[in-house]
Amino acid sequence: MASAAEQMAANLSWEALGKATELRQRIYFTIGLLIIYRLGTYIPVPGIDANALREFMDKAGSGIGGMLSMFTGGALGRMGVFALGIMPYISASIIVQLLTALVPSLEQMKKEGEQGRKKINQITRYATVGLATFQAWGLAVSLEKGDLAHTPGIFFLASVVITLVGGTMFLMWLGEQITSRGIGNGVSLIIFVGIVANIPHALASFLEQGRTGAVSTPVILGVIVMVVAVIAFVVFMERALRKIHIQYPRRQVGMKIYDGGSSHLPIKVNPAGVIPAIFASSLLLLPTTISTFSGSQTGPIMSTILAYFGPGQPLYLAFFTAMIVFFAYFYTANVAFKSDEVADNLKNQGGFIPGIRPGKKTEEYLDYVVARVLVIGSAYLAAVCLLPEILRSQLSIPFYFGGTSVLIVVSVTMDTINQVQSHLLAHQYEGLIERSQLRGKKKSGRKAPARR
Repeated sequence: MASAAEQMAANLSWEALGKATELRQRIYFTIGLLIIYRLGTYIPVPGIDANALREFMDKAGSGIGGMLSMFTGGALGRMGVFALGIMPYISASIIVQLLTALVPSLEQMKKEGEQGRKKINQITRYATVGLATFQAWGLAVSLEKGDLAHTPGIFFLASVVITLVGGTMFLMWLGEQITSRGIGNGVSLIIFVGIVANIPHALASFLEQGRTGAVSTPVILGVIVMVVAVIAFVVFMERALRKIHIQYPRRQVGMKIYDGGSSHLPIKVNPAGVIPAIFASSLLLLPTTISTFSGSQTGPIMSTILAYFGPGQPLYLAFFTAMIVFFAYFYTANVAFKSDEVADNLKNQGGFIPGIRPGKKTEEYLDYVVARVLVIGSAYLAAVCLLPEILRSQLSIPFYFGGTSVLIVVSVTMDTINQVQSHLLAHQYEGLIERSQLRGKKKSGRKAPARR
């Protein structure tokens, strides 16, 4: 039998959405900030030769340039003030999270509650400034060497660095505002909007290639079927769980004895989410990003690296797979699912896994289960990320379509829907409480029977 929350979730409708005034305000606020973000992608960085940049990005649009431009919502292709996107903040957040699990002082700071969280957020912001400055300087030097600047020199470099770092910090602020006053995770929504905004243009370009005969009709139909199949597969895997039975013994509270209950400990097949794919992509994009804007100035060492680690190359695919598997295990063990903390919480609550002793044995059992589940989870991540790469290089698809972008779009969509449902459920609960209070007042107005 479905629970009360599940029954209420099944009854959610547009009428309920219309009555939830606070939720509507949150949605409007989120849409307004996302519109500001999209407008900012069209504001150019000063000193860029627009015609040369347009010609360059047209040539690189189907390869690494398309990949970079998609993650920044097209801002990199136009060299807008948001050309770096929100990726420096994401990279800094991942690094700080990993360091929190490895450095005792940061781990202790995390346990300090709200004050510790504020300190970690401040460290993340400082790390974002450092990463954004480093990336902006590399991009400015690459633009200068690639003959894409009107007046090369120190003033051009300084203006590009200041503009790009300021754009990234503004995006970070937008993301925090959407998280606190809007719906869902603001950073994820910014990436989501940047990817989705490029889909109509990429789809129109792809269909145009089919109309002119550059791509055959079976290939177009095959790509459409593949996209639908990959999305369905991602949704299925993101909802897949491994449930571990938890038993609670009888307990006595005062003079009452409560029977022991049972529940389940859910372990996602992919506890790390899209983080391993993003981190692996960031590592692989570093050399190709520099070389993309360096033009003919690429040295022999960089040329050798690109020859073996360019998109679609066997070593690129092998290294990409290895990094995804590594970060899936590393991030899960240190951030997403800490088996020692879970085992301690179960022990403190009096729960235990049938046949497993509480404490160290429970921790070892959870490590064993998670390691086996991650075999499927990491293989799923690698397959989703590599399949579009292989098909794109083999079929010469004229736009970038990557598994990482599909993972982000599907995950953010599911998370946003859950956030909206949570707000609607909260609104319905508030309505039920108000009605119950009104009924209580009406009943209290009647005369109570006299006690004998």
